[in-house]
Amino acid sequence: MSKEKSRKERVNIVYSTNSDFQYEFDNNSQDIETLPANQQNLKIILDKKQRGGKQVTLITGFIGTGQDLSELAKKLKTKCGVGGSSKDTEILIQGDFRQKILQILLSEGYKAKVI
Repeated sequence: MSKEKSRKERVNIVYSTNSDFQYEFDNNSQDIETLPANQQNLKIILDKKQRGGKQVTLITGFIGTGQDLSELAKKLKTKCGVGGSSKDTEILIQGDFRQKILQILLSEGYKAKVI
């Protein structure tokens, strides 16, 4: 593990007087496996809060790795022809594309519903 990476992952540890101290890194986020598409329960929401009145379609409830989340987000952004982002367990698509995203997710085998 490189020095920079180990420094960034140490949270709230400044100094230890114990000469035998070894910091243990949490690897819990690495243990998450992506559920199959038919076991995902995704919720599609239209959101306008704290966005200057602009509408975004929010897809929540994805369980899996960040890479799989970003791949799904890229697929949805490409098929809708708009921008967006993915963060934690949410995908944000610019604009109101609830019905189109619902059809795309259902065709891919995901369980999804519009709320």
